[in-house]
Amino acid sequence: MNHVWGLFSHPDREMQSIKRENESVTYHYTHHVLIMAAVPVICAFIGTTQIGWDFGEGNVVKLSLFTGFYLAVLFYALMLAGVAVMGRIIWWMARRYPQRPTLARCMVFAGYVATPLFLSGVVALWPLVWLCALVGTAALFYTGYLLYVGIPTFLNIDREEGMSFSSSTLAIGVLLLEVLLALSVILWGYGYRLF
Repeated sequence: MNHVWGLFSHPDREMQSIKRENESVTYHYTHHVLIMAAVPVICAFIGTTQIGWDFGEGNVVKLSLFTGFYLAVLFYALMLAGVAVMGRIIWWMARRYPQRPTLARCMVFAGYVATPLFLSGVVALWPLVWLCALVGTAALFYTGYLLYVGIPTFLNIDREEGMSFSSSTLAIGVLLLEVLLALSVILWGYGYRLF
């Protein structure tokens, strides 16, 4: 958790610090990912069960506590899996570099890069569709910036090549995020009708 502030205040130095620490995946998940991924889950649970999704024109959909909890658990599992998948994708994409980082290091890097997306989940406390989309987009842009800053440090490559690598990684990450969001919406809609 001590890297969260640094990722926003001085990301380049923080990425170098993260690289030097050489955290294990287990340590990283228990001290960062599990906590940060809980932020949007808890906020969405409170927002959808207490306030409800506001789709405009007085159209508000509120979930029961049971349905909200059920969907929160699924949403949490999807986010944890998403970080692991992105770590594996970064590791796979780095296969042609001479100083290819380990799979564990790539998963740690993916967890830290996802931090802005996790923190953007705070807006789900007041679940307005347009507000969630706006804040989510800003978080996605900052995640792209963290990739651009971190990849050259992380892979020991120049900035120009790092830009190409981070752009490709971001494109795959956005695709994965869209799949996770689609699954969440489908599960949310299914859960709403089921319970």
